Amino acid sequence: MTANDTAYPPRFSRGDHRTLGLAALGGALEIYDFIIFVFFALTLSQLFFPPEMPEWLRLLQSFGIFVTGYLARPLGGILMAHFADHLGRKRVFSLSILMMALPCLLIGVMPTYADIGYAAPLILLALRILQGAAVGGEVPSAWTFVAEHAPAGRRGYALGFLQAGLTFGYLLGALTATLLAQLFTAQEILDYAWRYPFLLGGVFGVIGVWLRRWLSETPVFLALRARQAQPVSFPLRRVLGEHRRALIPAALLTCVLTSAVVVLVVITPTVMQQRFGMTAGHTFALSSIGIVFLNIGCVLAGLLVDRVGPWRALMFYSLLLPLGIGVLYASLVGQWGMTWLAYALAGLCCGVVGVVPSVMVGLFPAEIRVSGISFTYNVAYALWASTTPLALIALMPWSPWVCAGFCLIMGAVGLLTALYFGRRESLAFAAEPMPILCADK
Repeated sequence: MTANDTAYPPRFSRGDHRTLGLAALGGALEIYDFIIFVFFALTLSQLFFPPEMPEWLRLLQSFGIFVTGYLARPLGGILMAHFADHLGRKRVFSLSILMMALPCLLIGVMPTYADIGYAAPLILLALRILQGAAVGGEVPSAWTFVAEHAPAGRRGYALGFLQAGLTFGYLLGALTATLLAQLFTAQEILDYAWRYPFLLGGVFGVIGVWLRRWLSETPVFLALRARQAQPVSFPLRRVLGEHRRALIPAALLTCVLTSAVVVLVVITPTVMQQRFGMTAGHTFALSSIGIVFLNIGCVLAGLLVDRVGPWRALMFYSLLLPLGIGVLYASLVGQWGMTWLAYALAGLCCGVVGVVPSVMVGLFPAEIRVSGISFTYNVAYALWASTTPLALIALMPWSPWVCAGFCLIMGAVGLLTALYFGRRESLAFAAEPMPILCADK
């Protein structure tokens, strides 16, 4: 099969679906371990900071600990990517989930501020840093692993499905938070029930490690090792030396992807409670609907990538992003009474989350792919995700339209990136040897 044989892309075999399903499910469990923190940000702010602090400051510090986990992503991601390019995608892919699950379990059993004072938020911060390092290795390794297993012409669908799996981890977090709000009173959650989601995350981690034992190394990596005696000594040095032009679109698109997730999943549920007076249970239920449709949107976006190419799909979803978020906040401000429908539409319109990975894996050659994606993705994600939630939370008292305006700007960034870089032949979507290598499975 040649790179041009994409008019009738092959269907996924049973083995392809098994690999994709295991990768997506393991990723969902790991993302749950990372994101469950945000669903209990209000509760944790009361448990891990002095009670005499103003509520807004406690919440801001709680989100500060959450976003600090993002700052650890570059170092963890770069180190793990180095070994992924040297030793294989599968080994690092399995290690990352273990590094995520153990801190989640420890958060579930650790003492609070009432027990040990200021040591509590410091320990919580250290555990979040470990989790940030783990997720820094997870996402680039997952994108590369799935893309290198995908048949020719089906990489968009494969990566869209994977992103749906990763965002399913957000749904698991939202459903867990919803269930707790139904089963326990607010005081019971504050007293002891808040620990259950983190203990459950430890169990999920063990399941994830077991699932990934059944995955096989990617055909692309095996072919690379078969035709070259030694891997690239320092993959990151080659990325910075020979592929600098790919860093700009990769970083910009990471910011677009990050913005969609932060607004839809992280900020809006908290804003609905604080600004619009919704109960925690109602908020979690609405965010669950949004995440379900985000999952669907990722798969649809991947199918569109295989149809029209990643750059055109990026342009389309960059236009949809501000539209969907704008409708969501219009329903909140105007109190239309159909917020669930607006949240569902917003989830579908955030399908750019399913498009960006298809662009990213095509920007770097296979021998340095994980390092190239990991460096740009994690550095940009760390800087953007560590500042965006804090800025949006701080600006929200000024206007309820802050998130909608922010997504309008990020949609414009995605559109301009696609228009400029999508036309450059050197950064075209990978019609490179990856599909040929995968055909040997």
